[in-house]
Amino acid sequence: MKSVLTSIKRRVLSFSSEGYWSERYQSGRNSGPGSYGNLARFKADVLNDLVKERDVQSVIEFGCGDGNQLALAQYPKYVGYDVSPIAVDMCRAMFAGDTSKEFHLVGEYDGREADLSMSLDVIYHLTEDRVFDAYMRRLFGAALRYVVVYSSNQEQPIEPVSIHVRHREFSKWVAREAGDEWRLAEKIPNAFPYNGDNAATSFADFYVYERVTG
Repeated sequence: MKSVLTSIKRRVLSFSSEGYWSERYQSGRNSGPGSYGNLARFKADVLNDLVKERDVQSVIEFGCGDGNQLALAQYPKYVGYDVSPIAVDMCRAMFAGDTSKEFHLVGEYDGREADLSMSLDVIYHLTEDRVFDAYMRRLFGAALRYVVVYSSNQEQPIEPVSIHVRHREFSKWVAREAGDEWRLAEKIPNAFPYNGDNAATSFADFYVYERVTG
């Protein structure tokens, strides 16, 4: 039993979230069920309404994936970043000729800002603490008015358990590191809460943060 636990611990410690997603897209797989079907439509409805109602003119997304979710979006101006060169190339091909959108590798992030900075189905895939912390600082640092997070928000354990999934109570990070500048304006529960069906339900909800003014 001890040897099995040691082997598992070594796998977790050596795991690279960036490497996992780069290899996933390289192998021909997509962004996952959260970006397709009823979940994708639910996310698009929420985000399109938010952008329209709050007069959001520009959007930055950290973790644009294969572009399928974005195909349902209605954003005036959009910049997407991803760790995978394959994903970035897929998005550039999918939206070729659409001058309202551009795509870059995360390593090319140049400090630009937008009205809305968002993270969809990403945070619980950031298994390494340093990667999570850097991601959150970039996510909030890029936002002028709003940050939208679509994720679980509790610590392990929570199903499903996988080497590329680590659930975090990310709101604790926000309160600790960004609480003076940001407040939770709204939580929007998932229309399809998780019931064991990974293809059609999700443990993620929407969290809308608004910059504190004055």
